[in-house]
Amino acid sequence: MRICLFSARSYDRDSFTAAGGAGIEFIFVEDRLSSETAAFAQGCDAACLFVNDDAGTASLEALAGLGVKMIAMRCAGYNNVDLRAAAALGLPVVRVPAYSPNAVAEHTIALILALNRRIHRAYNRVRDRDFSLDGLVGFDLKGKTAGVIGTGRIGGLVARLLWHFRCRVLAYDPSPDAKLAELGVEYSTLDTIWAESDLISLNMPLLPETRHIVNAGTIARMKRGVMLVNTGRGPLIDTPSAVEGLKSGQIGSMALDVYEEEAALFFEDRSEEVLWDDTFARLLTFPNVLITAHQAFLTHEALQAIAATTLENLADLAAGRPCPNIVTG
Repeated sequence: MRICLFSARSYDRDSFTAAGGAGIEFIFVEDRLSSETAAFAQGCDAACLFVNDDAGTASLEALAGLGVKMIAMRCAGYNNVDLRAAAALGLPVVRVPAYSPNAVAEHTIALILALNRRIHRAYNRVRDRDFSLDGLVGFDLKGKTAGVIGTGRIGGLVARLLWHFRCRVLAYDPSPDAKLAELGVEYSTLDTIWAESDLISLNMPLLPETRHIVNAGTIARMKRGVMLVNTGRGPLIDTPSAVEGLKSGQIGSMALDVYEEEAALFFEDRSEEVLWDDTFARLLTFPNVLITAHQAFLTHEALQAIAATTLENLADLAAGRPCPNIVTG
């Protein structure tokens, strides 16, 4: 089987090469998939894509015209894939629904702790031999109310970890987890979470009903000075509204590993470029905003699991076996 990996980085090359075996050949392409770059998949059986690849109709038609028979997402999300077009072209789509929930959950907690205790600012000060502590005051997590929106594999772990920090944990999910409730996590309404939480973690998929779930209206209902953390999907937050919330102090601090318009920014070295995204540039000016560039998944264990599951998915499709990770429209 010949597999073309688009948006491939050194860590993808290492993990997939290690997971591959006899009869598997990889083509690693650094460019994102588009209708123009699809040509790199000439002669390949499968195209392996990541979160910011363009798998719209034109790209899929180009891949199908080259003989590509399968689309493998090496991530959980697939909103960048035109599923109707894929079905019409006879291109099955598979994904990796859960590669390492611990990786994302632990990164979420790391962002909360770093943002609360101003670790990013303290690090830069000490590097500059500024050992003052003014402006670095945080708060104890113990006794605070933490709202966790989405308690699937990742959000459930975030809720557990915050509970172990002795937070009061409020949670919202259409399918409550009985084990979390037994632990002491309180399932409640979104209105209660907005009103009572000292910090809110977004850990849900991007769906029509969750897009911009954080907006001007919901921000206004939040507890003043709330900490907002998003390691889910960028468009869960209406970013201009969040900027206004930060300016007014309604949002006390914010940590992001995902961003609404990240497709044009993340996973590339843009240090020599003028930052054209005015909203993102504004976020970078706030001392109480901490941003990482979609790295929550990036652990050795997660990369190994992604590669292994992706190859298992493709092997199932190639052999005509039922694949548990196939995406249906």
